[in-house]
Amino acid sequence: MATRFDPFRELDRFAQTLRSETLRGMPMDLYRQDDRYVLSVDLPGIDPGSVDIDVDGQLLTIRAERTLRGADGVQWLTREREGGSFLRQLSLGQGLDTEGITAHYENGVLTVLIPVSEKAKPRRIEVQSGSSASLGTSGEHREAEAVSA
Repeated sequence: MATRFDPFRELDRFAQTLRSETLRGMPMDLYRQDDRYVLSVDLPGIDPGSVDIDVDGQLLTIRAERTLRGADGVQWLTREREGGSFLRQLSLGQGLDTEGITAHYENGVLTVLIPVSEKAKPRRIEVQSGSSASLGTSGEHREAEAVSA
């Protein structure tokens, strides 16, 4: 039985310690589409200039800040929206093109595209048969001997 390669096996330990806070403030969806992974993170009310995404080795970090504005002398009746800094970290597995990661922010949703590296993409191997399918080194060795003689 073949196992499926999943480069997002676990969240980083730091993100797990902040799990309840970050999931509330930064919910995300992750799926694979063709030869890339698509990560969508809800960041409503976030200034796109405050969003910082970086990759350090195999660790993808998303930071954002939401500033809530309120007039002086206001008496709040309800204040459910959270302000402050938000952080989400994901451990990227092998087989991803970390140099090709792109991001786009629109309508309060940050979309991060993470391409699969060429080496990790499935490929088809041609099966040869008959005399043209010599087994590599022994056939090459015989040809080399014939050339040197």
